[in-house]
Amino acid sequence: MFKGSLVALITPMRDDGSVDEKAYAALVDWQIKEGTQGLIPVGTTGESPTLSHQEHRRVVEIAIEVAHGRVPVIAGAGSNSTEEAIALTRHAKEAGADAALVVTPYYNKPTQEGMYLHFRAIADAVELPIIIYNIPPRSVVDMSVETMGRLAKHRNIVGVKDATADLKRPLHTRRACGEDFCQLSGEDHTALAFNAAGGVGCISVTANVAPRLCGEMQADWAEGRVVQAMAVQHRLLALHDALFAETSPAPVKYAASLLGKTSERCRLPLAPIGEVTRVRVKAAMAEAGLLN
Repeated sequence: MFKGSLVALITPMRDDGSVDEKAYAALVDWQIKEGTQGLIPVGTTGESPTLSHQEHRRVVEIAIEVAHGRVPVIAGAGSNSTEEAIALTRHAKEAGADAALVVTPYYNKPTQEGMYLHFRAIADAVELPIIIYNIPPRSVVDMSVETMGRLAKHRNIVGVKDATADLKRPLHTRRACGEDFCQLSGEDHTALAFNAAGGVGCISVTANVAPRLCGEMQADWAEGRVVQAMAVQHRLLALHDALFAETSPAPVKYAASLLGKTSERCRLPLAPIGEVTRVRVKAAMAEAGLLN
């Protein structure tokens, strides 16, 4: 259903902090032309916590309009309010998204049963494929394999973006959820290792600035060119490190600004990155061959 290199899109902003719709549309088109196989607007990397609901909906709509069916769009639709998540998922469906990415409820710290009921309520309410986004470092809760196995029985819950970096997890998830359950890595460093354990692709931050390389790496892996895929992963390693030297997406927005794709502006409480991180990001971009 969804596979290969998918990008967790940044949301370009003007210097005054407003969403730069023109830059965003151009970024989406460039991503597709460079070989990205799927778009994820308004996830955490898209600064969903600080976008208004109107901005959130518009960013989803632009991605769908520009993609125009060339690649799937998995719209960010998560919230720690179940009713709000249902509303965002319903909008994603009405706008024409191919699926919704729904994060585990942050801050509330629900139990496993609470998470099960949350996702079941969303899946019952909206007839749209749902990808569970499990990211304990951000949400403070970790959906267990057992809970995911229960949810995988729902016709609308089709996969997971796994950002745990636990390479035992996809093995157990496959056993609990079945071979058809779509497992996507949410962690660039382990993208290929995750595939080896049962994954079919990566929802990538690095792909914002290296879409062709990320796409080639996933294609090489899928077609059995393991040595070539690993060579690209090693080439991107310093960049993976640099893009998480400070809280994402501030470093990747700076990297994108070096390519002329957007300003580096993030909304508060994310601060501009420090000078040490700037030097590191720029050097890593050069090492990967993305800057002259």
